[in-house]
Amino acid sequence: MISVRNEVRITVASDADILVAREKGRALATELGFSAMDSTFVATAISELARNIVTHAKRGEIALVVLENSDRRGLQVVASDEGPGIADVSRALQNGHLSGSLGLGLPGVCRLMDDFEILSEVGRGTKVSVKKWLG
Repeated sequence: MISVRNEVRITVASDADILVAREKGRALATELGFSAMDSTFVATAISELARNIVTHAKRGEIALVVLENSDRRGLQVVASDEGPGIADVSRALQNGHLSGSLGLGLPGVCRLMDDFEILSEVGRGTKVSVKKWLG
């Protein structure tokens, strides 16, 4: 059974908020014992997800959640908004789909993190949950 140790929530509505979310994510990953490379992967994924919020929904939230169970620890990042939603999620997950961001898009986030889930409904918003596990 996975337990949640703590949670940090960051409102995202501007470029400055993207930087705050990125740095809090990197710091938490480092505190948990992630390597410098994996901490950078977490920070980059957060940047991409937060940029999508600002660009497409204008406002949303990034939640950082420490996960622990008997044999592993990890960090979950949940990006949520009440924006326009994604009409074609499968297309948005294809390599080369232009998102107007760092060039990674959602496929890049998938590659950087260990687990990836997305729920999106047109007119209601999007929720992306990703996890990175230690070791």
